[in-house]
Amino acid sequence: GLDDTQLRQLDTRLSYLRDLYERRDKVIESLKEQDKLSDDLLARVNAAETKSALEEIYAPYRPKRTSKSFKAKEAGLGPIAEKIFAEAVDPSDALAGFSHDDYPDTESQLDAIQHILIDDWAQNIALTTELKATFAKTAVLKSLVASEEKKEVGKKFRDYFDFSENLSKVPSHRLLAMLRGRQENVLGLKVDGEDAAPLARIETEYNLETIQPQARQDFLKQTAKLFWLGKVRPSIEHSLLTEKRLAAETEAMNVFAENLRHLLLSAPAGARTTLGVDPGIRTGVKLAVVNASGDVLAHSTIYPFAPKDDKAGSLTELARLCREFNVDLIAVGNGTASRETEALVAEMMAANSDLKLTRVSVSEAGASVYSASELASQELPELDVSIRGAVSIARRLQDPLAELVKIDPKSIGVGQYQHDVNQTGLAKTLEAVVEDCVNSVGVDVNTASAAILGYIAGLNKSIAQQIVEFRKENGRFDNRQSLKKVPRLGERTFEQAAGFLRIQDGSEPLDASAVHPESYALVSKIVEAKATTVKDIIGNTEIIRQVNAEEFADEKFGLPTIKDVLSELEKPGRDPRPEFRTAKFRDDITEVAQLSEGMQLEGVVTNVTNFGAFVDV
Repeated sequence: GLDDTQLRQLDTRLSYLRDLYERRDKVIESLKEQDKLSDDLLARVNAAETKSALEEIYAPYRPKRTSKSFKAKEAGLGPIAEKIFAEAVDPSDALAGFSHDDYPDTESQLDAIQHILIDDWAQNIALTTELKATFAKTAVLKSLVASEEKKEVGKKFRDYFDFSENLSKVPSHRLLAMLRGRQENVLGLKVDGEDAAPLARIETEYNLETIQPQARQDFLKQTAKLFWLGKVRPSIEHSLLTEKRLAAETEAMNVFAENLRHLLLSAPAGARTTLGVDPGIRTGVKLAVVNASGDVLAHSTIYPFAPKDDKAGSLTELARLCREFNVDLIAVGNGTASRETEALVAEMMAANSDLKLTRVSVSEAGASVYSASELASQELPELDVSIRGAVSIARRLQDPLAELVKIDPKSIGVGQYQHDVNQTGLAKTLEAVVEDCVNSVGVDVNTASAAILGYIAGLNKSIAQQIVEFRKENGRFDNRQSLKKVPRLGERTFEQAAGFLRIQDGSEPLDASAVHPESYALVSKIVEAKATTVKDIIGNTEIIRQVNAEEFADEKFGLPTIKDVLSELEKPGRDPRPEFRTAKFRDDITEVAQLSEGMQLEGVVTNVTNFGAFVDV
């Protein structure tokens, strides 16, 4: 079968093709109205595989009532342009007897005729397509600093102050860096390439070498030069750079999506009492203890660093909280002063070895965004914004997925040039990743927040909030069927969402698994055939492996469905996330200068990009 990622790719591709086909129909209609739709042009329009390719074909035919070519034809120069192109006549002689106020002399008249010919040649799609392919072979992307003054303010772009590379070989991250430099007016970008081959190809196309008289040949060769340098090449430069940019943006979005997926599906520490530590220097280190369910038990602020330097009081407070609330894990945010704070925590742990504590470094990206959010003020109304960050850090360690869904994915900080790509496309891509992750893990409907419930297939933020409100008023859900009592949660919504919503210790054992209620009848048949009970078959590998799936296949349940159900029964509610383990940082390594070649360290990969990985050691 297809996995979530493949289904998403199919959905994205289908949406793109629908847009492409809709645009294609409009282009064909426009060409018919202009009476320009030849069989060859129709074939090229239908063969266009991308929106940009379709627009390139249509560009010369797009109605332009203000173009120089249009005005020249309106003035009556069209037939004269055709005569000069087709007949052996001196261009000046062909204009004999022509008079128009907008074109008072021969020079302006010949200039107008060149515009007519250039626009006519631009409709030779076979030629322009070949010219693009020829130019692309030698195309080079050049980057130069915009001015001397920009060298200081834009020094982060110094690698690109005088840079060039074959356009086809420019990696996505490098292109996005240069585009950002251009956006900030530090760099100027240009696609350069050779002109000789394209010009020779245009002259061959129209047999310009054999044209007589000489004045006509010179005129048409000059027209060919203007056609290439003034019309076709600028369009090709723009097209090649746009195609490269779109490919780079797609790659950057995919990198961000993959990093986000790994972060959301990182191992949960589980239901253990945790002390969240949000490091700070002048404002103090914020502490928050949360119980196994993520509820706040206590919070405090210590000042171990300058200007207060209360190290002794800080150690005492850390030990008190850990001892009083039986803390198992200490989650230390990896922001400013994190190493100093970790050293402080390590000193406390060494002095209180009987507590059996485990210290873990946790990414605090986006914690400040959550702290100041409306959701945080609803969840933790009595806590100061600064303390909410420590609570979020502790909960992230317990269950990264449940906590990180509360934050806009773009604020989590695992992207590559995330501000330089299409923001609508990025948001849609990341939203899909979060939804897939939540659905692959499943959600305990009796403990889940509205934030995570909102990502379940079939549910939205409004229905998710209704579920939480219903749970508060009526107590825990005993089985999946009771979800239908929630206002606005209809049969269709239930059908989509039920398989991802778990109910632990309810009246129906299958509600704790990923088996959909639609398949409960199938499980009953299997249970009956094996003379056992639903409770006894769940997790019983011996019985399940004796089941012949083909015996239960019918019109309602196909073989793939039966195999999926049996797999789920064998490992019910299996969490796809890895087992929780921690990296052991060396206390004697506190800065990059202390690293040496050949040294082996444990670390945490925090971000992966096309130009390397970021590892916290």
